[in-house]
Amino acid sequence: MKNFKLLTVLFAASLVLFSCSNDDDNPAPVNEEEVITTMTAVLTPVGSGTAVTLQTRDLDGDGPNAPVVTVSGNLVAGTTYNGVMTLLNETEDPAENVTLEIQDEDEEHQFFFIAGGGLDVTTAYSDQDADGNPVGLSFTVTANTASTGTMTITLRHEPTKPNDGTLAGAGGETDIDATFDITVQ
Repeated sequence: MKNFKLLTVLFAASLVLFSCSNDDDNPAPVNEEEVITTMTAVLTPVGSGTAVTLQTRDLDGDGPNAPVVTVSGNLVAGTTYNGVMTLLNETEDPAENVTLEIQDEDEEHQFFFIAGGGLDVTTAYSDQDADGNPVGLSFTVTANTASTGTMTITLRHEPTKPNDGTLAGAGGETDIDATFDITVQ
């Protein structure tokens, strides 16, 4: 009789354990945000002139060291520059070119270029995703008149597309952002 009770309890326990549905049969794919330590924007003047490089590099991520932000020179008033973004994960050796992942997942990413502090520049997207929405891996910057200020470049992961061109309107999560001190002469 003891064996019968023991078998009954074990059978009931196995029914409870194995009758629950398994929600992991078809788990949603996880698309983790990219690790980006270095963002470089190279601005090449249309026609002739010297390219200007904007770069932020933060090799310790959220560590105690601040990112190193550099601007290689001044923009020239009345000049349009073709911009190209490069993103790296330098925590790996060799460094991973995250730009390729952004290209592959362009529908899930968008750069935003925001001039502030009196900087007289305009920006425009030169690329788009498969749905015709802007991405920003390539773009233009037109330096209008002599001025100084800042340009903030932000990469958003999974923004609403289309959006109104603002960070608030786009939503999503920030993969990387940096503010550069710019002079137009």
